[in-house]
Amino acid sequence: MSHTKLIKASDVMSDNYVLLDGMTTVSDAIDALRDKNTDVIIVNKRTEHDAYGIVVLADIAKQVLAKDRAPDRVNIYEIMAKPIISVTPHLDIRYCARLFDQFGLAYAPVIENEQVLGLVGYHEIVLHKL
Repeated sequence: MSHTKLIKASDVMSDNYVLLDGMTTVSDAIDALRDKNTDVIIVNKRTEHDAYGIVVLADIAKQVLAKDRAPDRVNIYEIMAKPIISVTPHLDIRYCARLFDQFGLAYAPVIENEQVLGLVGYHEIVLHKL
């Protein structure tokens, strides 16, 4: 019987995202993405009973640029996906990969106790080093 080493989401998660308020304009969000050199925005909860949102570069391209909307007049809450599918830090990355496939995801935040701890994407899952 083979024993595969358990690799958890917390083992491979990155901090390669920006956490922004939903009222942030797309223009300011693009600046934040450039500064952090990332493709992912996690939109912060407004209240403790709210849910996190997510915006990726494709959302900006499809919902702002392709529709000829002015990035300085669109807030990220208008284009975010919410609520998001998240994973726990203890989830096996094999299940992360299955979740991504089943729901067409590219990224999922790692959340514990209602706090974002990191981000898992295909890059982290496939190219992890332990």
